[in-house]
Amino acid sequence: MNHAKFRPLLAEFIGSALLAGVVIGSGILAITLSNGNDAIALLGNTIATGAILWVLVAILGPISGAHFNPAVTLAFLLRKEISSPLAVIYIFIQIIGCIIGAWLAHAMFELPMLQLATTERSGLSKILAEALATFTLVFAIFGAIRHAPKAVPMAVALAITAGYWWTSSTSFANPAITIARSLSDSFAGVSPANVPGFIIGQLIGAIAASAISYVLFEKPSE
Repeated sequence: MNHAKFRPLLAEFIGSALLAGVVIGSGILAITLSNGNDAIALLGNTIATGAILWVLVAILGPISGAHFNPAVTLAFLLRKEISSPLAVIYIFIQIIGCIIGAWLAHAMFELPMLQLATTERSGLSKILAEALATFTLVFAIFGAIRHAPKAVPMAVALAITAGYWWTSSTSFANPAITIARSLSDSFAGVSPANVPGFIIGQLIGAIAASAISYVLFEKPSE
């Protein structure tokens, strides 16, 4: 096997699995320790998610670009910075990695591995929230790449950290994570019935951010 081609795929898989594991695992622990205080639970979930995002993007970004997110991969595909075949492989790996991360979180907390979420996050307001959350994430990525490349890990982490608290959906902003969270009946869960709407919003947000980022952050002609 060509290691140069395999390493980015492995990086996307590990990053996606760890990201989902932290999002779901920290949610399980947060709700257990918060004695029913959802605000405290969300704060713990937020801190853990932002922290792991900074770490994963910093260490895996040079290998795979640290997408861990089909919406981000789509945005790079629209900019022709990743080939269509590789984008398809990335998206498949991200989804599988996130699902395995959810299962690992369940295993750590001695919960049933196979679950379906029952938490309702329905309505146009939640779809709008996911569009805005994903727009903000992709916009932050392309803006940081253009003007502050060393700050990309921080930009990603802070965009999601903020999104947990300013969006009504708590900023999933990631179709692969959304699918994984629909398979976890935990604090981080989302009903499978709400997944299509979330993903539609996320893809709209990614496409809009790609278009606006091209206008704002395109390098000026020489």
